Amino acid sequence: MTNLFDRVLPDVLVTRARMTPHRVFLQPVDQPPVTFAETYARACSVAHGLLDLDVQRGDCVVIMADSSTDSICTWLGIQLAAAVEVAINTGYRGASLTHALQNSRAKVIYVAAALVPRLAEVRGSLTYLETVVVYDALDLHDDLRIDGLRVLRFADVLGPDNTHPDRPVHPRDLASVVYTSGTTGPAKGVMMPHGQISLFARLGIEGSDMTEDDAHYCFIPLYHVAGKFMALYASLITGGRVIVDTAFSAEHWLPRVRQYGATMSHVHGPLVEMIYNQPPTPEDADNEVTRIVASPFPAKIAHDFERRFGLRGIETWGMTEVTVPVWQPHDRPLQTGCCGFVRDEYFDLRIVDPDTDEGLPRGQTGEIVLRPRQPWTMMQGYFRNPEATAEAWRNLWFHTGDLGFMDDEGRMYFVDRAKERIRRRAENVSSYDIEAAALSHPHVRECAAVGVASEFEGDDDILLYVVSAAGAPQDPEALLGHLVKELPHFMVPRYVSYVSDFPRTPTGKTQKALLRDAGKGTATWDRKAAGVSLRNLASAANEETPC
Repeated sequence: MTNLFDRVLPDVLVTRARMTPHRVFLQPVDQPPVTFAETYARACSVAHGLLDLDVQRGDCVVIMADSSTDSICTWLGIQLAAAVEVAINTGYRGASLTHALQNSRAKVIYVAAALVPRLAEVRGSLTYLETVVVYDALDLHDDLRIDGLRVLRFADVLGPDNTHPDRPVHPRDLASVVYTSGTTGPAKGVMMPHGQISLFARLGIEGSDMTEDDAHYCFIPLYHVAGKFMALYASLITGGRVIVDTAFSAEHWLPRVRQYGATMSHVHGPLVEMIYNQPPTPEDADNEVTRIVASPFPAKIAHDFERRFGLRGIETWGMTEVTVPVWQPHDRPLQTGCCGFVRDEYFDLRIVDPDTDEGLPRGQTGEIVLRPRQPWTMMQGYFRNPEATAEAWRNLWFHTGDLGFMDDEGRMYFVDRAKERIRRRAENVSSYDIEAAALSHPHVRECAAVGVASEFEGDDDILLYVVSAAGAPQDPEALLGHLVKELPHFMVPRYVSYVSDFPRTPTGKTQKALLRDAGKGTATWDRKAAGVSLRNLASAANEETPC
């Protein structure tokens, strides 16, 4: 096979289309297959359409839509135009949507028709956006029009020219900005150069032994890096096939991989448990999947999951900023609870004291810090956020905030995330955003959002502590009815606990670690136990909101 590892994405795409033009690349669920040549031609048409929209080299272009042939070709077209792809969470609304659009300063957004009303809701706060390109719109009826913005159908902005644009890119050039939530402020935009996304794909191929014969079942949306870079980009390099689904369903995972002959999949830890919790049958191992890549691969079920479904589980550790530096070897037996070995040809990794940054001996838990061994293979900072960049890269090491240790053989074990970071069903959740939304309710004087252990290993549920305004009623259901209008669904808390005050430092700062450690109490209100549905709350909120 021609070596495509060291090329940037636009060069990989054109070379793959010439090498195996008629081979199927994309197989959207319940849709016609798309070849490599068709993908390339469509991406070129998108790129020329962007040039016609006056998108310049290095401009950010936003995608807000489920994975589909059109949205994937939009991502690739943005890369061919030497612009910067910014895929944002389809759950964003209100402040989180405004922040991503304003921080990226994108003039153009490609958006699903069903999500256009969310743009209209925040129109007054958008000062950079000029053009809205709508997927799946047969006509531009009144519900799709936004005052002051040019709204176009996707089909109408495809350039007639499907040749390769004359805009070469280099490993140092910015390829993507990915918004990942923090704890002390709005989501940060991770600046990913072409060298980094190429290494992402390479690690996915080498770590899971991908070949052109693999068919990757991918339900991971474009706004997450694993699907985009370790399934789609990696398969461009190998010549493999990607089965594209719009969402995860534990019930449908096994039927889907059987229906389309998938040989591998990326599945986040809690989703592994959801699949495992489906009723077992004697035929569960009757599938073509040979391996799944998981972070984490839940230790309590790992071996039985492998046995039941007849596959190999490969555990990893990584994050958007640093790719996936740690892998369990795909050709060795699974070692539960272990992330694997550092790919030390690409990374320096150390375990340090979080307070002093001094290295710690093997077996002792500390913060995981990294730096690259090759240029342009880790994030180049947080977009338009020099303070957060300087804090993360202090002492010339990237500080992950994750805690772990190394054993005597050099295997790494993940222990815990940063105390204020919340991880919910593969989403990094911003406690800052939750708190800002809650504080906009008149009955809330102070609040603090923390993660508490869920029923799934390595996953959190969200608990919101509230100090009520003077004389205000304690009505958690009404509060959540407010939050569903302000937050993505995955940020809406499951638990609400009313307290008279918070534990504080001598300077008056809320001690979130103590709140997190205290967890759920007997007086904590549980949305699920109360039978309150987020779907119903959202429907009620939409009915109350004037059009």
